[in-house]
Amino acid sequence: MESPRSFLTHLECPECHREFNADRVQTFCQDCQSPVLARYDLTAAARSFNPAGVALRPRGIWRWSEILPVRRDKFRLTLGEGDAHLLPALRLGSSLGLTQLYIKDESTNPTGSFKARGLAVAVARAMELKLREFVIPTAGNAGSALAFYAARAGVRAHVYMPKDAPPANQAEVRQAGADLQLVDGLINDAARLAGDLARKKHWFDVSTFKEPYRAEGKKTMGLELAESFNWQLPDVIVYPTGGGTGLVGMWKAFTELESMGWIGSHRPRMVSVQAEGCAPIVQAFKTGAKRADPWQNAHTLAAGLRVPVVFADRLILRVLNESKGTALSVSDTEIIQAQKELAQSEGILAAPEGAACWAGLQHLLRDGWAKTDEKIVLFNTGSGIKYL
Repeated sequence: MESPRSFLTHLECPECHREFNADRVQTFCQDCQSPVLARYDLTAAARSFNPAGVALRPRGIWRWSEILPVRRDKFRLTLGEGDAHLLPALRLGSSLGLTQLYIKDESTNPTGSFKARGLAVAVARAMELKLREFVIPTAGNAGSALAFYAARAGVRAHVYMPKDAPPANQAEVRQAGADLQLVDGLINDAARLAGDLARKKHWFDVSTFKEPYRAEGKKTMGLELAESFNWQLPDVIVYPTGGGTGLVGMWKAFTELESMGWIGSHRPRMVSVQAEGCAPIVQAFKTGAKRADPWQNAHTLAAGLRVPVVFADRLILRVLNESKGTALSVSDTEIIQAQKELAQSEGILAAPEGAACWAGLQHLLRDGWAKTDEKIVLFNTGSGIKYL
């Protein structure tokens, strides 16, 4: 059976709309200091596959290959990522009068988090473009994912991580044989070091939105959601936001699905949840700003939310505004309580980032922003076992 082809055509800056050659190594738009996004011939893709056909394919992210960027099957790297369970949260929902509450539990991905989706695609496409040595700054889980996908592919990875990142992530990176460098400071400090060394040593930097393809892996979360609900999108998606790749990726997925005729025009209201100790997107959204200022003295127990400088701030804020969504922050105390409630009511050992979504939804319901009869999806982006 012939492998499905990718209908990737080019890359585009969403700010100036300049096009970039997708078959050359690209990073981001230097003129706009903006991520660039992958574009596809969606008319041709729609002729090549359909909802019934994709459901019959082997599970995992590569069943969506027509609208993913890797052209040759031999480069479609996998450890079994994707198709994370969408679980009805019956007990949590009934505690607040919700009739349609769901949790997309990404902890079942390789290395225990949704980062597997993005790094699988980013490394696969980079290898197809003949790159063999990678560097990443990370709060923890992205470093683990890169380390294991690099090991799977037989290439070299360098991981720059704050020295107070979860010990489990540090151990994973070392166990996978990657070069781990612990940094005094936060992820933005790690990013400066990683970026400098990438330029000096010609390593490829797979930082969040500093290359085009991690977002493509993350968008598969949105494709799976649409399929799970029989091509009818939910009313609200509550998503923990650090760098925002998944939020932007899912919104892109919905646009592509509509262009192929698989869904209609209905869109969920997208909710960005951050921690009170690091909430640059929340602050920008509430003030109506187009850019998010760097957050000073960032602190939170949710390592993945401790991202004081957000490179894709314009894209994230655009998604929130276009979807008529919102942004809010929750305290670390609320996150800890939400973790207990998820474990005790639903049997889910959620990462703090995922627990923040349950804490945030309770605010939205109390404020009347979300309604009890709406179909609502919370994202648990990783396993809480990393934080024990």
